[in-house]
Amino acid sequence: MRSLSKLFRQSTAAATNQRAALTLEAFFDLKYYAFVRATKRRSTHDLYLFNKHFRPTLGTKLLSNITSEDIDAWMLQQIEHGYKAGTVNKHAAMLNRMLNIAAHWGYVEKNAFKGAAIRKLQTGDYVQRFLTRAEISRLLSACKQSTHPFLYLFVKLLLLTGARKSELRLATWKDIDVNSKELFVAISKTGRSRTVQLSDAALKVLEQVRERSVALGLDTARDSWLFANPRTRKPYTSFHIAFFAARKQAGLDAVRIHDLRHTYASLLINNGASIYEVQQLLGHYHISMTERYAQLFPNTLNDRVNIIASTIDLDSI
Repeated sequence: MRSLSKLFRQSTAAATNQRAALTLEAFFDLKYYAFVRATKRRSTHDLYLFNKHFRPTLGTKLLSNITSEDIDAWMLQQIEHGYKAGTVNKHAAMLNRMLNIAAHWGYVEKNAFKGAAIRKLQTGDYVQRFLTRAEISRLLSACKQSTHPFLYLFVKLLLLTGARKSELRLATWKDIDVNSKELFVAISKTGRSRTVQLSDAALKVLEQVRERSVALGLDTARDSWLFANPRTRKPYTSFHIAFFAARKQAGLDAVRIHDLRHTYASLLINNGASIYEVQQLLGHYHISMTERYAQLFPNTLNDRVNIIASTIDLDSI
């Protein structure tokens, strides 16, 4: 029994030593990246960010030796390299997530990021942008004139569904259920599956996407991509270059693709949809995400209090 106990202690000590000798890049390559691949759709983006922003700097440091001072120095280095505050914050969020997982799995006692002096840079208040009907018309007109084979249809679908660009860009034909009028998203931004509701107009655009794909010689079988690049036969990595050219032509230089999702929400609200309905249609996990659109609701409180008077005729009593 003593020998078994001794072997167990030695085995535990060896495992502890192995954990202590693990560098940040070894933790990412051997542990963290497998977790990301299982939980995120765009896991290759994390690999790209790690290789560019972490491996050459913090990557060779022992995971257990990374200090808050190291993280502050890394943040300052990011700033010195000229990255925008929002970009630095995204990189910092990824580092924080890695160290959180390391702490959760017992590779470090605590997340050193929590003690850093610079954890998030000030980016200023973001003003949500909603397109007017006239602006939508100008943008769609410019997209229609684009040489990109799918830009016009892609933008049109974003406006009709409120989907995130990645949810459409990475969709396949088997994700479309014409009968239930839904697009199934296996892993959304929240890490959960969701369904995007499809109107009759959206289904009509999808049929146009199919026709365009066939005309370009692209496969439209169930496993085929909705928006396949005719050259690579794979989904587009981005629509940004074509979109930026179209928005410039439309005189809408400040409009982002994500603003089409904001516009979808504003059109719903201003046409009578409740905040709960908007939450469901946008696929927000928490209602707090949807509440930023609350200021768009018309001031109907006075109308609501009149419901009581119209329901109970007090003068007749």
